[in-house]
Amino acid sequence: MAAGSPTYNGSSLHCLKWVQGFTNRKLGFVNNKTVCYPCGNYIIFINFETKQRAVLRCKNGSVGAFAVNGNQGIIAFSDQQLKPTIYVYTFLGLTKQAKLKGQASLDYSLLAFSHSGSYLASYSSIPEFSLSIWDWRKKILLCSQAHPGADVTAMSFNPMSWHQLCLHSGTSVTLWSIERSDNEHLLKSKPVTLPAQDGSTMHEQNTFFFCPNAQDPYFGPVLPISAVAGLVGDEAETFKPKDDTQPTVHPTVHCWTPTSDLYIGSEEGYFLKIGADTFKAIAVHQKLSPDAKAKRRTTFRSLSHSSEKTEDGRRNEAQNVALFAMALHKEGLYAAGNDGVVRCYQVKGTQFQTEDCLEIDEPITNLIFSPDYTYLLVETEKGSLYVFNPNDNEDVVQLLDASEGQFLGVDFIVPGSKHCVSVAESGEMHIWQTEDGACISKMSLHALVTAMACSLSSHCVGVGTKGGHIFFIDVTDVKLPRVIHRVLLTEHPVQFLHYEQSGQFLITGTSDGYLFILNALPSSLFQVLGYIVLSHEIIDLTSLYDIEKEASEVIALFCPPDIKRARMEVFNLPTKIIFDNEECINERGLLKDQVIRRRSYDFEFPLCSVVKRKDATVYGYASQAPFICKYHFASKISWKDSPVIKSEKRIPSKQFGRASLHLSPHGKWLASVAESGVLIIHDAATLDILAREHCHSYHEHGIRTLTFSLDGQFILVSGLDGAIVLLKWKRISERKLKDSVDFGNYLLSNLNNYIFQENTFLRNMPEWVKFKKGSTVEIEEEDEYFLLTQEKSSEATWLDQKAEKAIKEETDKFTDKRKEVKHGIKKLRKKIQEMMFENAKAPKIEKLDQQEFNVDVEEQERQQIESEKEVARVRKDIEMENLANAYLREIIKEDCWNAMSVKGRSVRSFHLPCEIQNYPMKERGPEELAFLERILHMKKIEKADMKLRREIVDFESHIPVTKEEGEKAEEGEKRDEEAMHALEGSLSSHFGADTSVLYPQMEMHTREEKINQIILLRDIIYNVKTAFNKEFDSVTRMKELEIARVKERNVRISQILKQLEIQEEIWEPTLTDNEKPDRDLKVRDSEIKVEKYLTPVQKAKEKIMARINYKRRLAAQGDNARERGLVDMMNGVLEIKKDDILKMEIPPPPFASKPEALWSEDEKKIYKEYEKKVKELNEEREKHRKILETELRKLQSSVQETTQTFDEIVNRLFEKKVKSEMVIYQEELKITNLLYSLLLDEELSTREAGISHYLEKKRKEKMLTSDAVKAARAQVDTYREAYDILVAEDKLMERGFRKEFSDVPAHHIDQLFKLYKRRPRAQKTKVVCDTANPYGDRPGSVKALQDAYTQLMKGIDEMDEFGNKPEGLDYTIWDRLCVSRRTKVESEQQIKQKALTLAEMQTFLQRRIEDDEKVRKEIEQIFTELNLLREMKMKFQLDLMVQFLFKQGQVELDSSNLIPDYTDAILINRSIIEELNSTIRAQGEKKVASMVESKDFRKGIFQLEWEHKKIQMQIDDLNQKARDIQKLNVTKDRQLFLTVLNYDSRMNREVSVMEATLTFLDKVHKKNVQHREKLIMELGKQIDQKKIANHKLSKEIREMLVSVSERRHIFEASDSDLLKQKIHKEHYEDILQRQQLVDLAKAQAQELSILQAEVERLRMKTFPAFFDVQEY
Repeated sequence: MAAGSPTYNGSSLHCLKWVQGFTNRKLGFVNNKTVCYPCGNYIIFINFETKQRAVLRCKNGSVGAFAVNGNQGIIAFSDQQLKPTIYVYTFLGLTKQAKLKGQASLDYSLLAFSHSGSYLASYSSIPEFSLSIWDWRKKILLCSQAHPGADVTAMSFNPMSWHQLCLHSGTSVTLWSIERSDNEHLLKSKPVTLPAQDGSTMHEQNTFFFCPNAQDPYFGPVLPISAVAGLVGDEAETFKPKDDTQPTVHPTVHCWTPTSDLYIGSEEGYFLKIGADTFKAIAVHQKLSPDAKAKRRTTFRSLSHSSEKTEDGRRNEAQNVALFAMALHKEGLYAAGNDGVVRCYQVKGTQFQTEDCLEIDEPITNLIFSPDYTYLLVETEKGSLYVFNPNDNEDVVQLLDASEGQFLGVDFIVPGSKHCVSVAESGEMHIWQTEDGACISKMSLHALVTAMACSLSSHCVGVGTKGGHIFFIDVTDVKLPRVIHRVLLTEHPVQFLHYEQSGQFLITGTSDGYLFILNALPSSLFQVLGYIVLSHEIIDLTSLYDIEKEASEVIALFCPPDIKRARMEVFNLPTKIIFDNEECINERGLLKDQVIRRRSYDFEFPLCSVVKRKDATVYGYASQAPFICKYHFASKISWKDSPVIKSEKRIPSKQFGRASLHLSPHGKWLASVAESGVLIIHDAATLDILAREHCHSYHEHGIRTLTFSLDGQFILVSGLDGAIVLLKWKRISERKLKDSVDFGNYLLSNLNNYIFQENTFLRNMPEWVKFKKGSTVEIEEEDEYFLLTQEKSSEATWLDQKAEKAIKEETDKFTDKRKEVKHGIKKLRKKIQEMMFENAKAPKIEKLDQQEFNVDVEEQERQQIESEKEVARVRKDIEMENLANAYLREIIKEDCWNAMSVKGRSVRSFHLPCEIQNYPMKERGPEELAFLERILHMKKIEKADMKLRREIVDFESHIPVTKEEGEKAEEGEKRDEEAMHALEGSLSSHFGADTSVLYPQMEMHTREEKINQIILLRDIIYNVKTAFNKEFDSVTRMKELEIARVKERNVRISQILKQLEIQEEIWEPTLTDNEKPDRDLKVRDSEIKVEKYLTPVQKAKEKIMARINYKRRLAAQGDNARERGLVDMMNGVLEIKKDDILKMEIPPPPFASKPEALWSEDEKKIYKEYEKKVKELNEEREKHRKILETELRKLQSSVQETTQTFDEIVNRLFEKKVKSEMVIYQEELKITNLLYSLLLDEELSTREAGISHYLEKKRKEKMLTSDAVKAARAQVDTYREAYDILVAEDKLMERGFRKEFSDVPAHHIDQLFKLYKRRPRAQKTKVVCDTANPYGDRPGSVKALQDAYTQLMKGIDEMDEFGNKPEGLDYTIWDRLCVSRRTKVESEQQIKQKALTLAEMQTFLQRRIEDDEKVRKEIEQIFTELNLLREMKMKFQLDLMVQFLFKQGQVELDSSNLIPDYTDAILINRSIIEELNSTIRAQGEKKVASMVESKDFRKGIFQLEWEHKKIQMQIDDLNQKARDIQKLNVTKDRQLFLTVLNYDSRMNREVSVMEATLTFLDKVHKKNVQHREKLIMELGKQIDQKKIANHKLSKEIREMLVSVSERRHIFEASDSDLLKQKIHKEHYEDILQRQQLVDLAKAQAQELSILQAEVERLRMKTFPAFFDVQEY
């Protein structure tokens, strides 16, 4: 039944009788026994037990997305139009429940119902890519979320919870959660991590924040790939290089489990499981059986032909089957895929086992269980449907047997209208019952079909194919159709098949413009009567049969492109062509024009379809504009004139696209169908619209074919959407219907004369041999129709057969003439051969060319023309190739030669294998020079500014300097200059480059300075190359001069060798091609190995020049008497040179031949003189020879010396080239480091911008989450207040019970209060245990709560019955009690519902708080990352890459390795090292002086010891003398004398002691003075060092002030309190740590001072002490 009435304009209406079609889209169970699926504009419902059908039509076109909920018996679908609408219908009565209008612009691609409740999910594709959740009962949109860029292919709710959805596309799986807070709903997505294509688990990392831990101090920080790529916006967060992107598996199907996990199938054959908490997919592998065979159930069924061929019926277990369908059952997971086998999977952990349940020949694309989980619906790739019970041995019910292609055409089987037949493009033919649309039979032609028609004179169907065949099918037995005949007309596809209304002719049109006329009667074996050739491709073909006149006309329509109008050709089909066919056709089967009376007419417009009525009225449908034209053919119009016929009436049509017109059999109804999918039936006389029906969708190109039944009561329509629609007149006037029925009966009465006879003949005809049942068993099912139709048939076409027959008849007719012509040709050949033999014997000048004997001059000319064309083509190709090569040569020459101001060349030494190349250089452009000049000018300004600043600073801090301080300052400046030269990092200043303009390497911090430094370094490289090239050019000119000198000497050497008759090779130096690269640009004749092609003009010119040169040579060789006399007399010279002495010969006297005894005296004297001359000549000759040899040696040694001298120059140039290369590489290394620093700076800036952008986005997200938390908290607070009020009211209601019933007696109050508090017991309904349902009961669903509430209200109603009233209680009081109790129960239920809602809202609020906290932590992480990046950037800007050049000895590292390790190396200023060396030297001198002093002191000690011993001995002697004296008697005189004597000696001794004391004091004074001078010098040096250190510290203070200001700005820019607190805390910890270290240093300093005092005390203890000599 149809849902709703169609729109129409007129007095009649079509009723939709049935719709038949297939589907390859979503389908499902609408109840336990009914399956529904969309087809075109309709949804078809099929009960697979009763086979009853129902149809629901979409009013607005084709059905788009489709969903079914079998538990509730509802369906949902969307229409395909702009701003589509979703409709929800119940199956019971097909009543509309909801109409949902969303935001989708073009189409909904997916729909899905929740398993319980009233929720519907929709997904719209382009352009929104939006997921929406609806409450279809309330008809409201709950929430919507965009999912851009995802082409989702499947969507489903979690059966255990409607809060979860799964969406998967061909590359991804996404889980969505629906969060609810009262009436607010929110969608959250979580992508699932899929394995790689090889099944391995993938670990996704955040590339935006992930950086490798390795930090290279040389190359700087390692940044993420997005920063390296220069990405800043949203693309930087998701950017991943193509090489790092690993393809994942491609999901094909998913299925939910009771634990909310997911099973996933993939194209790669992996069976995956997704955890509900992990959101990661893991592979589940098969646990193979021991015998490696697939287990089969006892209920296994097979519908496959291939499985029957195996002997034991066992197959190997499936490995890597691509699963396309899944359905969960209590027994396990039923799944199927590309192998066509339904298996039951038993999954345990990460392994599964399978059992085969059903086998089909086709890939399976869908599995669906009925709501009671009894029956399983199986859908194949073609669209066939099967239903079976997996746990029962019932037969498999084939619900639909789909064809592989779209329906091509439909038609009624005549006579009657009980059956109709349809043919698909794949060659599958179905016979349907007209009453209910049931499929009676099916057969396949195994060919690509292009046309179909049913005969009116028999139960025969004609089918045309793409290969030019026409199959004739016997349908007398509709249950067993069979092919009885086949004819091959042409190799071109059959385009039209049309049975003429008399039933005698079958008209066939092919794509090449041929019309074939066949006898439609089977008794004639479908004889081909003839053909007609049309000038253009046929657009439409129809016919007209006049029953009264028994005349048939065929109308063919085509549009010649030259006139851009429609042309109609009409010709008659007289019965004469059947009975006297040979007279009506020529020898090749072409129908004669005088027989068919062929005529043509031109219309004013291009038409796409045309029909003709009996009253000479023609209707045409315009192809450029949608309107129907009516033409009337008057009898006065002559077809020979071919006039342009004007339309007498035009009506607009509301259809669009390509259309066609069809007349009803009685000719009074005109039907128009088009790609819009609308069928419109007009009154043929007035063109008024009688009926309109929207049968098919314009999305699938609308209606394809239309057919009226013979009585006009039924209309069959087919479209490209795969649907066949049968329409029946529902409301029409009896007169109109009676006319149509009467005409059909009248026509059948005329046809009945031979229908019975032809059907009898049909039944007796044998089946065509290639389509017997036994022959089709071996054909493979996979693409069988395609494979069979592609085979090249050896069968000859009817046209070829006719042509061959005509040729054979013509050959038989002219046999004698052919023999005569052959005999003449033999004679002519013999004569020509004789002439050729005679020509071979003739003289050469009389011989003819071989071509002169060619009799076939035309063939000769043709071959010559073809050869000339081929030569011209080859010549043109060669010219084009030469032109391309010349263009390429010019480009290379322009770029590599002409653009070079200094051409690349080399110089080679004469004797050594040494070759030096110069530097090819391009001329610098004006922009580059201007930029360089600007930089140099800016450097001059900076230098002048710096000089002025220094002068100002020096003037302000001017202090009078002594001469010594000035000398020290000059020495310091020299050291600074040397240090500056060492910091340049290259030796370019030694090669003519000015390095004073360069920035110091230690001071390049800004980007502009680095760019300017690069330009200056390139200028230095250019200058170094230029300087070398100048020296190279001078060496090159020197070599050219040397070669010229050597050539001059070689001329003389060759002369000497010739005179000395010495065969010696002379060394001839030449310039190579590398030294003269200009030679490569010129092609010499010796390089061309092929013969030069000359044009005829050039050949003639060359002959003339050769003749002139020949005459010139003859004239030069003429008789010259003067020269001949000079040669005869003086050997061609006028003067004998000295060099000719070696050639001189003295002729012997004439008598020398006589014996010597016969000589006379005079002769002997003459002979002596002769010998003397000979001797003198020999001596002179020997002397001249020695002179020549000496000259030869001098010349050769001179050549050797000069060339060796040049080689030494080349060697020196080579050394300079090596040094220049070294300098250039040093400068290029600087440029590379600067470029890398610029690149890294840009990457750091990009990274900072990216993080800042991400931080800004997170801040916006934080604002949104904060607003969401505030809104949710406010909503919860408001709802909690309402809940608290409701609870308080409920408590007040209970407390006010006694007040309300205060008028009741006291003995009833307690009883009434108990009844007031009493509640009905919750009845535990015995639910039938549904063992098949894997999901079981789903408590907490909306339906369960509604059922519980309804049950409670039923219990309250039972409690309110008067039978439960206490005795003696008034009825009014009982009614009051019942009302109060019901109000209390309703209040309690409302409180419960509010409590559940409040708990859900609190959960929603907690999730929003968690989201807000998560965003806050992310912002903190971003802040930390940003600060670290800024510190890294500042460190990078201060940590410069500097290049140094050190002399040997200045690198004081461990030289154990070939390349020293500079990891822990420290760069120290040279002045510091020199000061340390001077200090060490001074200390050494001090040590030597102390050692000398100690040595001298020891000598004094030894001397004093010796004197001490001497004096001791003297003392002893004196004591002895004193004792002697004491013993002597001394008188007074003696005492006085002695006293006087002692006085003198005493005085002398005192004087000597004083002198010694003075001398010692002088020595001590001088020593102290020297010591003080040394201290003064040391202090002066220390003062200089302090000045230098103070100068450096002042510079560092300025830099640190800049750094402090930058850090202060950064600190002020950061606005995070937490960060400030953290920084303060770190600063406080640093202060504490510093204080602790200071205290520790003080303690250690005190210990050191104590230890030093102790050491001093011990040293003084052991130091030698000196005493005064006088004390002894």
